[in-house]
Amino acid sequence: MKQYLELVKHVLENGVYQPNRTGIGTLSVFGYFYKVNLQDGFPLLTTKKMFFNSMVHELFWYLSGESHIRNLRKNTKIWDAWADSEGNLETAYGRFWRRFPVPQKGIDGERWGDKWTSVDNETGQKVFDQIQFVIDTLKEIKINPDTRNLRRMVVSAWHPGNAAESKLPPCHYTFCFSVKANKLNCHLTQRSGDIALGIPFNLACYSLLTEMLAHETGYEPGEFAHTIVDAHIYENHIDGLKDQLKRKPKSLPSINIATMPFFELSFGDILLEGYESYPAIRFGVAV
Repeated sequence: MKQYLELVKHVLENGVYQPNRTGIGTLSVFGYFYKVNLQDGFPLLTTKKMFFNSMVHELFWYLSGESHIRNLRKNTKIWDAWADSEGNLETAYGRFWRRFPVPQKGIDGERWGDKWTSVDNETGQKVFDQIQFVIDTLKEIKINPDTRNLRRMVVSAWHPGNAAESKLPPCHYTFCFSVKANKLNCHLTQRSGDIALGIPFNLACYSLLTEMLAHETGYEPGEFAHTIVDAHIYENHIDGLKDQLKRKPKSLPSINIATMPFFELSFGDILLEGYESYPAIRFGVAV
């Protein structure tokens, strides 16, 4: 996919050397943006083999709202480096996607969207379901294109109090949706992006989420747009990425999603069709 390869080339040519908490230096640039048209095919990289199944399991873990990886571990080990021996995490994306904490009692004049608020079984706290809010809003737009929430379909995985203490606060921390000409578009903002390992998964994950939401609410998939605040390449990834730049992208695959209610979808209901790629490139994880 040319947009990804252009990102790699840009950082290799313009990145500034920067040490970081992992002890492995990076080449880093500030504020990179790209977008892809989902009508052109599903943006799963073909210049290296991508582990699509792991990505799908990860997305369903996000959507589950779980705050641990005990169930995710049965299918993939990609989060093991950041969890304790019992599978607990200091920050879990789905916890805030589906169960974002709201005040028990707000300040006078505040309103808190009671329609999407419930009492959390795990904590006894009031929480807000951001994904359900997006689905309901998308369905409302079909009936009333002037709905006040048209430009308010924002999902946040960033809680400042949690992020200040977490071992790994969310990298891809907020995303929002926009409907244009019956097409559903998604924009993801990412504070930190590991170009070799993380970005290909983020691109595919949020594109799949966009296609799933479009399928549920009766829209066509539109564009996926991505802003990376700190886009970086680890020193030990440079050679592998240079090899990847020599590979000519193959045709993009497509996604087939079973017709059933959104929250009843499971791993077996997402089919990847027509995927061909070059061999995998091994990149070490910087923890």
